[in-house]
Amino acid sequence: MTGSRIRARGWGWQHAGRDAPALAGLDLDVEPGERVLLLGPSGAGKSTLLAALAGVLGGEDEGDEAGELAVDGSHPSTLRGTAGLVLQDPQANTIMSRVGDDVAFGCENLAVPRDEIWRRVHEALDAVGLDVALDRSTAALSGGQRQRLALAGVIAMRPGLILLDEPTANLDPAGVVEVRDAVARVARETGATLVVVEHRVETWLPVVDRVVVLAAGGGAMADGAPAAVLGAHGEQLAADGVWVPGLPVEVGRGTRRPGAPLLELAELRAGRGGEPVHEAVSLEIRAGEALVVTGPNGAGKSTLALTLAGLMPPVAGEVLASEVLRAPRSGEAEGDRAPGRAGALHERRPIRWRPKQLATRIGTVFQQPEHQFVAARVRDEIAAGLRALRQPQAEIDHRVDGLLAALRLDGLAEANPFTLSGGEQRRLSVATVLASAPRVMVLDEPTFGQDRRTWAEMVRLIASLVDERGCAVVAVTHDADVERVLGDRTLRLGER
Repeated sequence: MTGSRIRARGWGWQHAGRDAPALAGLDLDVEPGERVLLLGPSGAGKSTLLAALAGVLGGEDEGDEAGELAVDGSHPSTLRGTAGLVLQDPQANTIMSRVGDDVAFGCENLAVPRDEIWRRVHEALDAVGLDVALDRSTAALSGGQRQRLALAGVIAMRPGLILLDEPTANLDPAGVVEVRDAVARVARETGATLVVVEHRVETWLPVVDRVVVLAAGGGAMADGAPAAVLGAHGEQLAADGVWVPGLPVEVGRGTRRPGAPLLELAELRAGRGGEPVHEAVSLEIRAGEALVVTGPNGAGKSTLALTLAGLMPPVAGEVLASEVLRAPRSGEAEGDRAPGRAGALHERRPIRWRPKQLATRIGTVFQQPEHQFVAARVRDEIAAGLRALRQPQAEIDHRVDGLLAALRLDGLAEANPFTLSGGEQRRLSVATVLASAPRVMVLDEPTFGQDRRTWAEMVRLIASLVDERGCAVVAVTHDADVERVLGDRTLRLGER
């Protein structure tokens, strides 16, 4: 097998209904077998370019294409089996209901002989370190396991062009190295061309031979050997949002003593289908404090987060709300309050609260941002919770405008949430929770897909809610910088 050749001349794409192109004026040549790290600030068009190279960007009704883009001399949409793409959203990669069938899917569509398919399936799963049964339900996998699964499906196809969009964002640190090395080994052995998008530059520097930086306004602002590009443009790249090695981001924290307990986890074990996925957890979640939950993929972090947020029943133990958290909230309708004691809730278990009772007290950001979108415009998405709380329109507009500006979404206020990049969707999902400012916020991978600037702005905003407003934050993350800045306490699952 030989790698694919990429050629772009003045190429660009504008999504239908958007005022500005996602990418414009790109000139690019990638030779067969090259390994390219594609960088640029959030929203610069990196994911759009990968989708275009894979031939899955869409037709005329989904956007307008300009210029020329070719893979091996042909438009990518006319090719079959040339490119293997791992999407930014792990769940979007999953096709079949069982692990083995999902890895085999691409090979079957390429008419690979049956015996060869299953040999490749086993080799691919071993390469990415996904040690589960072939008949394991894909729905039961964690986000990190789904990323490994998606990569295994691409490896099994043995394409001439491997396209990876944030392939390690949901992986634990050991998994990051394992997956990166697996990709490098496959590219080396097959001669495939590799193009990878990753905000964390240091992860891929050991295995790429070229760095291309997309400019936010269109085209490429830098292109060359990694050391040369980072040496000549390092400070400018950092200012534009690229995570340049050796230039850490500092976010100051205020000084505050933890306040009253808001939630108590008593011998809590979360799980699905009645089976616990982690050891028993007993602790208090307190006002004015951030708890970081970390641990290897599959340790049960997201399941625990959904359980303490009142969205899944515990398998064992209890989640109990304090009297402080059960107190009536401003804007809460009388019908959503319990009788007596000025409307305070008598039920201590959040899993039994009505939706509005829960939403005013515990806000949740899901691992997949699009799972919580309910509106057709970014502005309306942020405003949805405030409208449900019957806030005055002037207050709604003020808070929405502030969040749009703080999270660099003001230029996308009229866009459809489902047309945003992965990093933009993540910022929007966090904004929807921040808007109503519940006393407890449960954030699952809140910094996924963020460049250096948007990461700092988001973390600074979350920190201010903890330090200045006394909110409690529970952040599920593999991001060591989030733990360093926000982690007043850390709960590590799966590490006995």
